Amino acid sequence: MRIIGGTLRSRTLQAPPGLATRPTSDRLRETLFNVLAPRIQGRRFLDLYAGSGAVGLEAFSRGAAHVDFVERSAPALAVLRKNLASLGISSGVSIHTGNVETILRRIRPDAPTNALFDLVFLDPPYDAAESYQTTLSLLGGSLTNLLAPDALVIAEHRKKQHLEPAYAALQRTRLLQQGDAALSFYTIAPPPPPIQPAP
Repeated sequence: MRIIGGTLRSRTLQAPPGLATRPTSDRLRETLFNVLAPRIQGRRFLDLYAGSGAVGLEAFSRGAAHVDFVERSAPALAVLRKNLASLGISSGVSIHTGNVETILRRIRPDAPTNALFDLVFLDPPYDAAESYQTTLSLLGGSLTNLLAPDALVIAEHRKKQHLEPAYAALQRTRLLQQGDAALSFYTIAPPPPPIQPAP
C-alpha cells in the first residue's frame, strides 16, 4: 500500500497481517479522495475501524487539519503506530483504542480547534453487518452533535450488501461502485420546514 496524493505521496504503508482487517485498496482510496478533494483542506477527519490507518493518513497527507483514528485490534494498532512513526507524524492525529460504539459515545472533538467532525469514514468488517447499522444509526441519531452541519459520512461496503438509504438524520446522497466494493455517501438531512398555520 502507498499514499496516493498530497505531501506524503508515494510513501509506503504497512498493513496488518492476516484477514481480520481489510485495507481499502489503493484504487478505491483514489476514487474516494477524488470525490473528497475539495473538502479535505483544513477539515477534521474521523477514521472508524481504522486498521492500518491508510484512509486517515491519506486525508492527513492531503491537508486535513486533524485526523482521529478508532481501532480496537492490537495488531492493527501496532501497524497504525508504525505507519505514523515511519511517516514522521507526531501531531495532528489522535488514536482512540477500543470498540467504535463505545468510543463514539465518549469521544469529544478536542485538539486542535474543538471542531466537529467534517468527514467520517467507516470500514467495518464486511461480514459485520450490524456494525454498519449501529454506527450509522448513532451518527444519524443521538450522536449527530459530533458532526459539522455539512459533514459527509462515507461507508465502504460490499457492492451486494444493502445499506439503508437513510439512518435517522443521515441520508444517502451518492453510491459509487468499484469491483466488488462500494462507497455510500451520507449527509445530514435538513430539518423539515415548519408547518404553517392555516389562514
